[in-house]
Amino acid sequence: MSEFTLHDLQCFDAVVRAGGFQAAAATLHRSHPAVFAAVAKLERQLGLSLLDRSGYRVTLTDTGQAFHRRAQSLLRGMEDLRTHAAQLAMGEESELRVVIGDLCPLSQTLGLLSRFFAQCPGTRLHLHFEAITGPWERLFDGEADLILHHIDKSDPRLEWLDLCKVQLIPVVATGFLPFPVSRSIRPDQMRDFTQCIIRDTARHSASRSYFVIEGAHQCTVPDQLMKKEIILQGMGWGHMPHFLVEQELREGRLQSIAGSYMPGHAEELVVARHRDKPQGPVASRLWNYLKQQAPQIRLAAKPTAASPRRKPAGAAPRSSRRK
Repeated sequence: MSEFTLHDLQCFDAVVRAGGFQAAAATLHRSHPAVFAAVAKLERQLGLSLLDRSGYRVTLTDTGQAFHRRAQSLLRGMEDLRTHAAQLAMGEESELRVVIGDLCPLSQTLGLLSRFFAQCPGTRLHLHFEAITGPWERLFDGEADLILHHIDKSDPRLEWLDLCKVQLIPVVATGFLPFPVSRSIRPDQMRDFTQCIIRDTARHSASRSYFVIEGAHQCTVPDQLMKKEIILQGMGWGHMPHFLVEQELREGRLQSIAGSYMPGHAEELVVARHRDKPQGPVASRLWNYLKQQAPQIRLAAKPTAASPRRKPAGAAPRSSRRK
């Protein structure tokens, strides 16, 4: 079997992503015949049929799907190598990709990033906001240098710095429930009321859920701020980060229904990165900067002593990709 080239793999990957040879050629700035010939040569050298060309759009065969997954891994590695070489040549990275998760205190987090990157005019910040499993997916797909989110700390691929704990509590608008608010409210009592949950932004990660009550009507929203407004308007109930609803709880516009059966949960937010990925000078400085400034985020997420708060006793069950 003859050796195939990186160019052949790039053409194959572009056809898969674009759904056709013409679109792939435009993406790669190459001619249609050149891309077609590269993919045909790859299939011939491998002795495999990678693409189904019978439909309107080109699709992967079963064999092609398995091969494409491995090819993507190699192409990402090559891209990382190019990026690292460019960083070494320039002395500093030309860009950094940061993903902020849905539980982060935005004002403090964005303020820290703004001040840091103001001192790094040669490095462009690519900032993304993701929910639930979206930040992890971006990091593991090689689409993020850093994420600010909660993680599985036992994952050997990751290293992290602790930022803060965010308390998630179930809340309702005052007057939303037709029965008295108490610490003994059970999940089955809430099944008849619309539960507001956040939509997972991940594209292919395994399903997860946080606090979802099976059988309850659901209202899905893209972020915590819209979720908060839905709850304030009496259109649903749900779990919210305590720091986002502290004022409304103090004013009596919202009520916590946390108790023995619905205790809520504390998530540990961290800044995380790949343990084995080479870090340029700017990424290293950002890591140390966030480590030094973490107390600001910790303070923002900490409930004040004056706020009426029911202390959760443990974690709720998890099973879908929303919360």
